[in-house]
Amino acid sequence: MAIAKAERLMNLALCLLGTGRPLSKRELRGSIEAYMEASTDDSFNRMFERDKDDLRELGLVIETVESLDGDIGYVARRDSNRLPPITLDAEEAAALGLAAKVWQQARLAGAASGALQKLRAAGMPETEDVYEDRHSALEPRIPVHEAAFEPLMLACRDRRPVVFDYRKANAARPEQRHVEPWALECWRGHWYLAGHDRDRGAERVFRLSRISGRVRARTGAFTAPVPDVVTVRETVESWAGETATRTALIRLRAGCGYPLRARAVGLRELGDGWDELEIPYGHGLDAWLVEFGPDAVVLEPADLRADVVDRLRAVAKG
Repeated sequence: MAIAKAERLMNLALCLLGTGRPLSKRELRGSIEAYMEASTDDSFNRMFERDKDDLRELGLVIETVESLDGDIGYVARRDSNRLPPITLDAEEAAALGLAAKVWQQARLAGAASGALQKLRAAGMPETEDVYEDRHSALEPRIPVHEAAFEPLMLACRDRRPVVFDYRKANAARPEQRHVEPWALECWRGHWYLAGHDRDRGAERVFRLSRISGRVRARTGAFTAPVPDVVTVRETVESWAGETATRTALIRLRAGCGYPLRARAVGLRELGDGWDELEIPYGHGLDAWLVEFGPDAVVLEPADLRADVVDRLRAVAKG
């Protein structure tokens, strides 16, 4: 069975690399013997989708192209699947080895390990593993707990639109979002997706922990241009109030709201279990304060207090 699958994958890769134009599923089924032997269209479709995903996982760049008639075709362009000669010095090789250790997820760890093996086979110098046989309290890790991470990572890589249910900070229920994903970035322990929100016709940033249910890929090309540089972190900082333009006075319950306390530029004990904090903020602080519920009360400015009250009322109404 393993040999048969390897042969099928090889034949599919050769077809996609050898064509001068995108090939439809029907054309691929008529060109590969294993696909011809599929008993039904459903079994062929399942087999083809698994094979396509496996080839992409192995590093083959497969483009999905939609014709003017709406037909979907597939092609692996040679220029997209050919790397120039790679020359790395010892320091660069060490940096890649360290980066490969960062990921905790098994699937990403396997991909990183496989990439290192290919580079070493091509002549990348061996380097000393600074973490080998050492028991350090500090070791680099990027945690990925959200189920949405992997499908969104693949959608960003393959430039595929997606649909998912998203719950905003001030909403009681999630709503469906149609997004053209650009890039993922980890900031302050949370993963964020930047992309073009088709429903709103503008760039938006989504926190992955607020995505519920399954991320579903959609066919078709992007409708908006992808920026040359996607500044996820700068956008998140702005929406989270990190780009400070003013200060706010917050009454905070003692022993609560440690993220707010970490950002405070001034703190005064009010007694009766409450403290007063002065916090620099910009756009988006109202959405963040809602997450602290009754433990945080805005004293000033008045417009921020009104925004927080409106959000809390919206949550209470459900």
